[in-house]
Amino acid sequence: MKHIFSKQNKALLSELVRTDFKLRYQGSVLGYTWSLLKPLLLFLTLYIIFVKFLKLGAGIPHFPIYLLLGIVLWTFFAEITSQGLSSIVGRGDLIRKIRIPRWMIVLSASISALINLGLNLLIVFIFMIANNVDLLITSVWLPLLLVQIYVLGLGVALILATAYVKYRDVSHIWEVVLQAGFYVTPILFPLTLITNVTYQKLLLLNPMAQTIQDARYALVTHETLTISSVFGSGYYRLIPVIMSVLILIVGVLYFKKQSKYFAENL
Repeated sequence: MKHIFSKQNKALLSELVRTDFKLRYQGSVLGYTWSLLKPLLLFLTLYIIFVKFLKLGAGIPHFPIYLLLGIVLWTFFAEITSQGLSSIVGRGDLIRKIRIPRWMIVLSASISALINLGLNLLIVFIFMIANNVDLLITSVWLPLLLVQIYVLGLGVALILATAYVKYRDVSHIWEVVLQAGFYVTPILFPLTLITNVTYQKLLLLNPMAQTIQDARYALVTHETLTISSVFGSGYYRLIPVIMSVLILIVGVLYFKKQSKYFAENL
């Protein structure tokens, strides 16, 4: 453990994060501003279509903030996994030239996503103030929910990054999975639109659906269906949490087993 968090490794990780963040927006006129603009533009588009025209979320207090928070959290998960997926292949030259802990490359990509999340959450808080959203005592649970998303995202990223070294089709498959997941997860629509309780339960067993709903309950409005209210017990919240941890463990073990073959497969 000491070796993993040595001064040398910390310095290397810091440099990887800085380089990753710079390369992502290299050649762009707006640069880092895109990290804020992308979720905001997506929010604006979806808000006009689904709220203004289709009138979704009419019964949910502060629905625009409710929608924006869901988009920001999903963007965080999508960014961790997508950036993590290509991180090893993208650093192939570095891996072949010097000895570097492979896990650090995926971790640096996830930290870049974490920085973007911090900037995006700042926008959410500004919108909350502008819309007179009350600060709820349950807001203190938000950091734990973000940790759960990070654990889940990092686990998936490790699995994808490892598989992508050998199977380049993984990126195309994951794009489809992310797009499908966005529409299946209750981001655009309030969960109350689904009247069948069994379907509500199945949706909330998805860790991303559970964390997004819990985050909305904690931060925006208590008129939000959560896994606890749908199942009638808080213990069911443990199911997606355990799933997230198990995915991370599987990701770490799979990555560790295959990482010694990365240089020859790149």
